[in-house]
Amino acid sequence: MRRLFPSLALGFALLGAVATAQAEEVGCVSTVWKMLGPDHKICIDAFEDPEVKGVVCHVSRARTGGMKGAFGLAEDTSDAAIACRQVGPIEIVGDLKDGEQVFTERRSILFKTLQVVRFFDKPHNTLVYLIYSDKLIEGSPKNSISTVPIMPWRE
Repeated sequence: MRRLFPSLALGFALLGAVATAQAEEVGCVSTVWKMLGPDHKICIDAFEDPEVKGVVCHVSRARTGGMKGAFGLAEDTSDAAIACRQVGPIEIVGDLKDGEQVFTERRSILFKTLQVVRFFDKPHNTLVYLIYSDKLIEGSPKNSISTVPIMPWRE
């Protein structure tokens, strides 16, 4: 059993790395200097909705630094914001399901994730993106939304 835990931890760390590979880092700012390990930061990433071509979302969230942050053992806060925009002609690939997960990122070694889900507001022809974090036992009510009205695109 002792050998199993490090293997599981490594597996979860790799899964988190795969999930964040979908996003491209735009930039970070330091919020607290740490003598040992990386500083606490606020980072911005960009990702494209895999089911809706022509939409890009930018997500900002806190990243815990220090030694725990350096080794992936810190639990990041639930503070996050999202802004999504139409950047080209919108093309919906497949069927959109309300509440469908668009992006996910590990926020602690095992129990907490940051998620972006999409809804389609048909009466207003608008895509709605919701960012929130959940935890195995108790999630957080902190959330943010961004809307993208589906408009004709002129080149």
